[in-house]
Amino acid sequence: MGSLIAKILLVVFVASVVRSAFGFGEALIAVPLLALFLPIQIATPLAVLISVAIAAVILVQDWRKVHVSSSGWLFVPTLAGIPLGIWLLHSTHQELVKAALAIVIVLFSGFFLVGKRPPHLERDSHAWLLGCGFAAGVLGGAYGINGPALVVYGSMRRWSPQHFRATLQGYFLPASALGMLGYRLSGLWTAEVTHYFLIGIFAALPAVFVGRWLNHRMRGEAFLRYVHAGVVVIGIVLLVQALRHH
Repeated sequence: MGSLIAKILLVVFVASVVRSAFGFGEALIAVPLLALFLPIQIATPLAVLISVAIAAVILVQDWRKVHVSSSGWLFVPTLAGIPLGIWLLHSTHQELVKAALAIVIVLFSGFFLVGKRPPHLERDSHAWLLGCGFAAGVLGGAYGINGPALVVYGSMRRWSPQHFRATLQGYFLPASALGMLGYRLSGLWTAEVTHYFLIGIFAALPAVFVGRWLNHRMRGEAFLRYVHAGVVVIGIVLLVQALRHH
C-alpha cells in the first residue's frame, strides 16, 4: 500500500507541475502512468478530479490574468464538439481519424518550431474561437486531449505565458467539472477515486506552486516553443497509437 501511495504522489506531482507551468498537458502524463498500477476506470476520473482542483487553485492565484471572454467562447462550442468526439470514439474509422488529427497537430506545431509563425490575431475572433473550441471538444470527447486546439488559439493571440496558463484554466475548470458530473452519473466517480484524490492532492498543491514559479520565468517565444514541442509529442503519441491499432 505504501508503494502504491508513493507512485500516485509521484505521478500526480509531475503531471501537476506540467499543467501549472504550461496550462495543459497533464492528462498525457497522468492517465497512462496511473493506469500502470490502477484500473483505467479509476485512473481517468482521478486525473480529471485532480485537474479540477489544479484549475481552481490556479484561478485563485491568477484570476486577473484570465481572458474571461476568450475562455467562455472556447468552452461553449466544446459542448457541441464532445458528442462528435464520442461518436468518433465508437466509429469503425476512429484510428484513421486519430491519425489524421495527429498529422494536423504535428504539422501545425512543427511549422512553428521551425520558425513559421501562426497568423497574429490582434483581438478575439469569434470564428477562430468557435472553431478551436469545437475542435477541442472533438479531441476531448474522443481522446481526452483538449489542449492542442486551445494552443492554436492562444498562439495566434500571442498570449503571455501567464495569460496563457490562467486563461486555459478558465476553460478547463468547467470542462473538467462537467466531465466529473458525467463520471458521477455513470458510476465511475467512486469512493475509491475520492480516496486516491485525497492522497494525490498533497502532491498536486505544492506542484501548482512549482509550476507557477517555472511559468513566471518563461518569456514569450521560448514559452511558445516549449508549448508547441509538447503538442508535437502529443501528436506523435496519437499517431503511434493509431498505427499500432490499425
